[in-house]
Amino acid sequence: MYDASDPRAALAAKPGKPSATHFAGAEYARFHEGPPQIADAAGRTWLARGQNFVLAYTEATPGAVLAREAEWHESVVLLPDAGTSATIEAGAERVTSTGSAIVFVPPGPSRIVLPQGGRIVRLFTASAEDLATRCINAASYAAPHPNIPAFVPWPTPEGGCRLRAHSLDVAVEPGRFGRIFRGTTFMVNYLDPRHGPRDVTKLSPHHHDDFEQGSLALEGDFIHDLRWPWTTNMNEWREDEHARCPAPSLAVIPPPAIHTTRAIGPGLNQLVDIFCPPRMDFASKPGWVLNAADYPMPQE
Repeated sequence: MYDASDPRAALAAKPGKPSATHFAGAEYARFHEGPPQIADAAGRTWLARGQNFVLAYTEATPGAVLAREAEWHESVVLLPDAGTSATIEAGAERVTSTGSAIVFVPPGPSRIVLPQGGRIVRLFTASAEDLATRCINAASYAAPHPNIPAFVPWPTPEGGCRLRAHSLDVAVEPGRFGRIFRGTTFMVNYLDPRHGPRDVTKLSPHHHDDFEQGSLALEGDFIHDLRWPWTTNMNEWREDEHARCPAPSLAVIPPPAIHTTRAIGPGLNQLVDIFCPPRMDFASKPGWVLNAADYPMPQE
């Protein structure tokens, strides 16, 4: 259910599916509430995950080097701050960004250098087992969560994946929902910035049938409101949740929980939604995915 002013109100409804009968809980990782999972010369890194992805939130020291020896799948780098310069190498390629950018990194080895340090967010598929096992919420995924199909990457571009960098400085456009970028493994929606609390008369309670949503808070303060369906088996019922998650934090919302998120901070509130693999309904909307020309669509 969306307010009429919300661009998502125009999304086509999916054909009817059998109702879910088993549910998983939501995951909340409030990064500054506990010690980082990695503390080394590169800085402090907090790790949290969903079923298909791992998120690494790093507060890097000047001169930090973040290297990966190998990745099975394409990964993503977010540089949320304009003053955070980074050089990213993958194979024979190299790109340098002055920040406020998203970079898609091909499978294989990679290396990131941050001369002045700063914040950096990296997204990997759950095939990055060395990181997945160290996540704050690793125990929650000891068994697969219900209602989520097995992970399948989307088609690879002709000629293969390569380093692709995009600026996040994209003007707000009426009728478009946020600033959406996608690759073969992730869809990232860098939502339009919100200044001040959200209007509680225009919330957007909705659910997803078969995919998780990661909601990364980079600035401000949020409350995630969740409600699970009732089934004939009362043992599966769950209490409503109204989880406060100030930045920096990650909430992972399971299907088919009804959910909406309220910005409550008085200043800038910046949320980033993460989907792994990409979601078809957003990808099918003309003009919504800003780098759609880079990647082919799957055959439904």
